[in-house]
Amino acid sequence: MSYFQSGERIHLVDKKGRQYALTLKAGDLYQLSGHKIAHDDLIGKPDGSLVTLSGNKTMLALRPTFGDYVLKMPRGAQVLYPKDLALIPMWADVYPGARVFEAGTGSGALTMALLRAVGPRGLVVTYEAREDFALTAMTNIERYMGPVPNLIPLRRNAYEGISLLDDGLPFDRLVLDLPEPWQVVPHAAQALRSGGMYLSFVPTVPQVVQTVEALHRATVFGMVETFETLLRTWSIQGRSVRPDHRMVAHSGFITVARKIESGLWPAVLPGESLGEPADIHEEREGDER
Repeated sequence: MSYFQSGERIHLVDKKGRQYALTLKAGDLYQLSGHKIAHDDLIGKPDGSLVTLSGNKTMLALRPTFGDYVLKMPRGAQVLYPKDLALIPMWADVYPGARVFEAGTGSGALTMALLRAVGPRGLVVTYEAREDFALTAMTNIERYMGPVPNLIPLRRNAYEGISLLDDGLPFDRLVLDLPEPWQVVPHAAQALRSGGMYLSFVPTVPQVVQTVEALHRATVFGMVETFETLLRTWSIQGRSVRPDHRMVAHSGFITVARKIESGLWPAVLPGESLGEPADIHEEREGDER
């Protein structure tokens, strides 16, 4: 059985599924639309308990999932949606024990996703140029994950370069959530190991076009791919089954690439094309059956 403790972040959930975040502190009082409950009445309760506020308002008390937490945590920079946080570690192939470079830290949501993927044997180095964002991010990260010894947060601008650590080893993966990732591409070409993965996230078409052009110009990146994800939930109530009226549609473009030995694909200059894209449904010669 897991019990709430003073100092931890929990969510109260009402009958409509709306979540309200609070950090437990002995002696404090939580108020919601005129209803009240003492933090002492929550501390020591099991995770998943029903609790009663003043006025007989019943709510569910839960430790938030990672997705719930990032949507409710304090933010400086805009946080990524859970649908993108789920896909980024997969498409960047962030594995347990990997050495990952990230920029920028923002509010810390993507940093936490990367830390969860690399595990305790891995390492995440994250650059954030703005001090206010860096401070907010570290508060969010430590509040949810506690002390993280395998995180190295640095107040630096990735546009100006990427420094290797004292051991001189390159990074296995490089993940960018910056307005101008194309400025980092030349540095990424130096900081990534051969075979390493590059991934960047940008919200607009002009940004993603400049990013892909920079990857081609670098001549050491191949298998460049760009996509977006759309999330539509469904309402299922007995025989009434329909998609919800609202969905999390476009949030941004994810671009991935591999650092490789050049020569298989020609460099693509602005205004040029690599030709027709491959049909992923075609059977490819040499594939195992």
